[in-house]
Amino acid sequence: MFEVSVEETFSAGHALRHYRGKCENVHGHNYRVAITAEGEGLNEITGLLVDFGDLKRLMRAVVARLDHQFLNDLAPFDAINPSAENIAKYFYDEISAGLAPGPRIREVKIWETDITSATYRPTPSSK
Repeated sequence: MFEVSVEETFSAGHALRHYRGKCENVHGHNYRVAITAEGEGLNEITGLLVDFGDLKRLMRAVVARLDHQFLNDLAPFDAINPSAENIAKYFYDEISAGLAPGPRIREVKIWETDITSATYRPTPSSK
């Protein structure tokens, strides 16, 4: 099994709905997100699982939609809570849709702070 990972950062604001505590108020984070792709084999010509540049391009497209935005105003977070868990799943869904056949996203990890993070890993049936 091979794995390839890329990371990116972005800043955004949000407010957690149906939450009791200071995070129900509007606040922001400097998020860090790591995407890990996995696969059994490498491309026979390039010897790559997935090109870092291709994975970064997909990730940056998602980041561009979220960076310096109030997440609660953006789909799907206008309907679902913009929690770190849901943001990680959003990155998974968006990047998986653009990934070439073969490699798959193993996990998405998103940090709200240096010491707090949430990870999304698809269940075997959703891969």
